[in-house]
Amino acid sequence: MNLEQHHGGWVIILSFVLSFMLAIMPLPAWATVWRPDWVAMVLIYWCIAAPQRVGVATGWFVGVIHDVLNDTLLGQHAFSLSLIAYINVKLHRQMRLFPRWRQALWVFVFITMSQGLGAWMRGILGHPQVGWSFIYPAITSMILWPWLFVILRDIRRTYRVD
Repeated sequence: MNLEQHHGGWVIILSFVLSFMLAIMPLPAWATVWRPDWVAMVLIYWCIAAPQRVGVATGWFVGVIHDVLNDTLLGQHAFSLSLIAYINVKLHRQMRLFPRWRQALWVFVFITMSQGLGAWMRGILGHPQVGWSFIYPAITSMILWPWLFVILRDIRRTYRVD
């Protein structure tokens, strides 16, 4: 096995660690419902940029960690992030060609789907319904996507992550 194939793996791991830190960072009560889905955005980026290294298994593993950190039903985030990873790995060539605004719209769709699945699972478990507030993280993620994409792209190029 060639070591050049695995150059910069620590960058991918560190980006997920930072996304977990942002995901559990305390926020004021009014801002909690608007928290972007940092973990899903980082997963989407790496599935587009390095689909041979980050895929469905990574989405599942990251989702299980996300479930443990957020004290949610084990498998809730794992399922939705695996689904997001699968779709993005399959469409990574098209996603790379899209302009940032169109990528941001797809990020909105993916995170709305993920948040909707989470709201549905919470409803099945008997937790109170959140109404349409599950869409707020998708809106903030869509707005922040172009900047996150540029930051992660520059880091990937600087450390030559393939």
